[in-house]
Amino acid sequence: MQGRIRHHQFGEGEYERSERVIQQLLSESGTDRVGQEMVEVEAHGFEAAADWNSLKSPENYLGYERTENFASSSSAVINKPHLYTIPAQLNRNQWALSGDWTIARQAIALNQSNGRVACRFHARDLHLVMGPAERGTSVRFRMFIDGQPAVTVRGLDVDEQGEGTVTEQRLYQLVRQPQPISDRQFEIEFLDAGVEAFAFTFG
Repeated sequence: MQGRIRHHQFGEGEYERSERVIQQLLSESGTDRVGQEMVEVEAHGFEAAADWNSLKSPENYLGYERTENFASSSSAVINKPHLYTIPAQLNRNQWALSGDWTIARQAIALNQSNGRVACRFHARDLHLVMGPAERGTSVRFRMFIDGQPAVTVRGLDVDEQGEGTVTEQRLYQLVRQPQPISDRQFEIEFLDAGVEAFAFTFG
């Protein structure tokens, strides 16, 4: 049996074109109940499409293998616990650590409570892929934007006080800011040790 690729789409976008191709292929296969109308999707939270017009920050992995723009006062120490500090000023798309962290190949891991991760970004949404290092545990956090508790720009995974809890390994929506979008400094402080963080994504 042989197959033939009729369409491909890499990444997000082009949803209407992809749906038209699927409708055409279903019709060609003899399916007679394929509607021609487009499906309306009302996406909310982190399912909403990125705000491409304001997006100026790319995805960034935090492990040493693929990270970019690491800006802590001391350079990265690989696979060993190390104390880091956040510099006074970050440039757009730079990130830094404060506290006792281990930078591994695919993730960073917090060794002692009250460690921070900071980044300067330009996007409507900021997400962080993270989770507790040990299954069944949780890690509390609080967030800051430009040095203030992140209450007015909080994402789905942050409460009214700018706080939340990491309970499983997944993508956490931490920031959703209203227009106008500008460069902001994000910081997340973990009140407990034992969190692993893998990547920042933006929307």
